[in-house]
Amino acid sequence: MATSTRDQTAKKIPLLPLFSLVFFASIFFLLSLSRRTPVSPGSSQVKARLRSDLNCDYTDGSWVYDPDRSSAKYDSTCKEIFKGWNCIAGGKPNAADILKWRWQPKGCNLPPFDPVAFLETYRDSNIGFVGDSLNRNMFVSLFCALRRVSIDVKKWRPAGADRGFTFLQYNLTIAYHRTNLLSRYGSWLADPKGGKLESLGYKEGYRVDVDIPDGTWVKAPSFHDILIFNTGHWWWAPSKFHPVKSPMLFYEKGLPIIPPIPPDVGLDIVLKHMIHYVEEKMRPGGIKFFRTQSPRHFEGGDWNEGGSCLRQQPLSSHQVQELFEVRNNGTNVESRLVNQHLLRAINGSSFHILDITHLSEFRADAHPANAGGKKHDDCMHWCLPGVPDTWIDLFILHLNGIKFRD
Repeated sequence: MATSTRDQTAKKIPLLPLFSLVFFASIFFLLSLSRRTPVSPGSSQVKARLRSDLNCDYTDGSWVYDPDRSSAKYDSTCKEIFKGWNCIAGGKPNAADILKWRWQPKGCNLPPFDPVAFLETYRDSNIGFVGDSLNRNMFVSLFCALRRVSIDVKKWRPAGADRGFTFLQYNLTIAYHRTNLLSRYGSWLADPKGGKLESLGYKEGYRVDVDIPDGTWVKAPSFHDILIFNTGHWWWAPSKFHPVKSPMLFYEKGLPIIPPIPPDVGLDIVLKHMIHYVEEKMRPGGIKFFRTQSPRHFEGGDWNEGGSCLRQQPLSSHQVQELFEVRNNGTNVESRLVNQHLLRAINGSSFHILDITHLSEFRADAHPANAGGKKHDDCMHWCLPGVPDTWIDLFILHLNGIKFRD
């Protein structure tokens, strides 16, 4: 541990100058601040629980406009950028301006990560992103930055991943495992012979096995050294899981949960089971993150109700509260609701939080919207290059803090 190492060093060289002793004491103090302590959801310590493992709250700050900023680690020519997210190629009017905004935490700086240093530091490692398309947004951001400095890349699908690449010079693999709910789910139709759900009037829906991981990532914990999870967007998706026409029907140990439970309760049970599964199956020394919810910015209705995101610059603090405050119960309320469930679930676990929600809430200007001629505005995913690049900066700063502390 840091304390015993420092004490042993002091004994070996007792005549260290005073300034050296102060230096080592300061390092120990900073490291001690990074230790996590479990908290109760909703307590005054939740803010501290969401902080980085470093001695700064990187989630509290503001976006600063820098017209001379040209620090993008990749450009729109990266072929892994999904066409719908390539806002420069898609002709979004403010696409270039999106990159001029820099996140400035209060009282400290968020340094941009160095792709070459990252490849060297995490040589011989496997890193997996597990979750919905918003985690793919983040995965692509990291891949494009690394691809620009290391071109010797092998494309493959490790451990059931949807996409994956190995940077051969460094033997570093990054992969994306697509899963909408984390747990396994599929279409359900009533049995003509009857059953418990049939007796309650259910005719069709989606069976969600709360205790069985989706097959796309079931092998990920035993393969990857570092995992970044997310879930949430599909749990509040009435266009997919309509409460009447196509409800979620939850199963546990192969049997339907009776009486049926609503999606938010199902989410809690799924998170409990999936977190336990990962902690049991993760390879020794593995590092596990749960990314908080990425906010949507639909205004004037949801995506299928004519909602749009036409703003050209970040929101003010007042506008953020109007759009996302839970008690307002607006179109985009899911982000803060999901975070409440997530905090409860990881309390007492060995997962680390990667909190990107609040800093992203300001960026109503950074979604693809109708770029590329979309029929519906995309106010959920992010333009690339764009906001997910800041998520990567925060992730790697957080990851380095854990790695070098341990």
